Amino acid sequence: MAPITVLDTIGNTSLLQLRHIVPPNGSRILLKLESENPTGSMKDRMALAMIEAAEADGRLQPGGVVVEYTAGSTGVSLALVCAVKKHPLHIVSSDAYSKEKLDHMRYLGANITILPSDNGKHTEELTKSMIREAYLLAEKTGAYITAQMENVDQLQAYKKLGNEIWEQTGGHLDAFVQSVGTSGSLRGISETLRGLDDHIRFVGVEPAESAVLSGFPSGSHHIDGIGAGYVVPLWHEGIANEMECVSTDDAKAMAFRLAREEGLFCGMSTGANVIAALRQAERLGPNATIVTIMPDTGMKYFQTFAQD
Repeated sequence: MAPITVLDTIGNTSLLQLRHIVPPNGSRILLKLESENPTGSMKDRMALAMIEAAEADGRLQPGGVVVEYTAGSTGVSLALVCAVKKHPLHIVSSDAYSKEKLDHMRYLGANITILPSDNGKHTEELTKSMIREAYLLAEKTGAYITAQMENVDQLQAYKKLGNEIWEQTGGHLDAFVQSVGTSGSLRGISETLRGLDDHIRFVGVEPAESAVLSGFPSGSHHIDGIGAGYVVPLWHEGIANEMECVSTDDAKAMAFRLAREEGLFCGMSTGANVIAALRQAERLGPNATIVTIMPDTGMKYFQTFAQD
């Protein structure tokens, strides 16, 4: 048997019931601890799926260069996968995003192009500028661009995550809640779970300051990894039964509560997810089970939290 690599440790993360931050009606809220993945992020799953699919069909040759645009976590995950598989990686990102993530990419060997932001704000224009720059770089160098906003290869990774949730809950869940960035995770998980039980409700979460999927204008916010500011290519209306909007300030406050009351040090997207899950619990009543995601660890955001 060949020895395992760090890539073999991706997935099969724990599902934890919240004990202290709970709704008054007694609903169960279960949190999938994706911080247990090697880089501390659920994006390890999709990075591995995108690279392996491209290797399998010849889009990415041995030793071939990879390009991606990213707010951070996808870049770190790709840097890990590319380091193990010996693919040079060039990342296009911005100073709007966590310095810890940018440093992590560099330590794993990625080359990074940093685009300036408008005072650290996450906006539609910044996202689209990063995408344009990444495509230009790939065209100029002949690199393979993983293009996370439109790459359907990632869906297989999230379908596996959906199956993990089903197995860990014994098929007993009433709602699934997840914040929307590329929308790949909510799409892949919902497709899997809907196929197993069409009574499960699926709830998307986005920043209140830029709630475009809820029909509001695009704006700026400070929640890394979600809220692209426009309707992303992987999104379609049937993915979620409803949307929840959570402000940056509320998401940050909940992230701090999770650390202090549950011992779970997480980022703001987790805070947003838990707020939305609590709202669902109020509606679904005392016998409901709601599952949501802890997409990453708060260790990626020390300086971000200090600055805000």
